[in-house]
Amino acid sequence: SAFAELAADPKLAGAVTVMVDDHAQLELIDASRAGGREEIRVCLELDTSLRMLGGRVRIGALRSPLRSPAQLAELARSVARRPGFRLVGLMAYEGHVAGVGDALAGRPLRSRAIRLMQSAARKELAVRRAEVVRAVRAVAPDLEFVNGGGTGSVQHTAAETAVTEIAAGSGLYVPRLFDNYTSFTGRPAALFAQPVVRRPGVGVVTVLGGGYPASGAAGADRSPVPYLPEGLRYDAQEGAGEVQTPLLGSPADDLLIGDKVWFRHAKAGELCERFDALDLIEGDRITASVPTYRGEGQTFL
Repeated sequence: SAFAELAADPKLAGAVTVMVDDHAQLELIDASRAGGREEIRVCLELDTSLRMLGGRVRIGALRSPLRSPAQLAELARSVARRPGFRLVGLMAYEGHVAGVGDALAGRPLRSRAIRLMQSAARKELAVRRAEVVRAVRAVAPDLEFVNGGGTGSVQHTAAETAVTEIAAGSGLYVPRLFDNYTSFTGRPAALFAQPVVRRPGVGVVTVLGGGYPASGAAGADRSPVPYLPEGLRYDAQEGAGEVQTPLLGSPADDLLIGDKVWFRHAKAGELCERFDALDLIEGDRITASVPTYRGEGQTFL
């Protein structure tokens, strides 16, 4: 598989850390390795989900099956016993806290419920994450990192002494899903532009493409939104399309063929999946252009 081949690629020795949560993954990687290759760096993943009502209710991403300190320690021992493998880290990302907005416009009751859930999740996870880290460090004292948190939980996760690093990169772009946080306020920092290619009638322009949905449960919140000029909206019958995207509103009458309409994406990662470079702007000047991993010719997923 691509997972095993990437982990065993000698050109990437020392540069790649593979995340595992199952003995079968170790077997798969081992079977792909050739003799004499560099050691494989391994990170274990913890299931951070919140369980309630005796486990009948589960809130959180369906990621790792490893939940208890004993389970993580058992897999850590398996890594330690396997020649050519070294346990270097622990991933414990609480997406249901860090990646879920708690201030949904027009939905006060749901927002309140999300805040109550996240408060309970933070308290439970802080205790369990510390216990897991102690259990894993008993097997691998030289653990290099314990990763947790995200944009929506930085201030809470940073208070946990068991966590050594927090990945909060998406928030730097401030995509539209980050408009719904009480703990985080930012200014949109990443936009993409589509040219006007048709003017079908009064109050309508059509731009080229733009149908770039974000991952997650399908819904209106997963689509990019027209941002500039202000006042444009999607046509309810077409939405954002692969080939064309009609936009309605009085600002359309001021747009000419070739003019640009600027959009905000729902997420940050998908924006970089679509384009090969990001132009960095200061004031009214492009000061640099940096490649995304797509622009560097990489395809990981």
